[in-house]
Amino acid sequence: MALGPTQSVFAAAKRLLKSLIANSETRLRLAVFELEEERSRILVLFLLAGASLLLLLLGIATLTALVVVLFWDTYRLTAIAISAGVLIGASLLLAWMAIRQSKRHSL
Repeated sequence: MALGPTQSVFAAAKRLLKSLIANSETRLRLAVFELEEERSRILVLFLLAGASLLLLLLGIATLTALVVVLFWDTYRLTAIAISAGVLIGASLLLAWMAIRQSKRHSL
């Protein structure tokens, strides 16, 4: 049975619409898959950064203890005060940089 010109146009449009819907579904599934992979990658990065910061904190504490022990007999209070001042100053500088960075607009 032969289709008329109108029916063949509608049939072609219907096939095209089905193809577009299937293509869109495939692209959506790929996007969801990539987002899930990116989420797991970011989680691993945060865990590594946290472990790195913890080890850095332990290293700084050990270095501070070494400085205090070196100057224990002569300038123990001065060594403690200077070490604390340097650490507090560095933390304030980093906090100021973080606040300034958070106020920058990304768009």
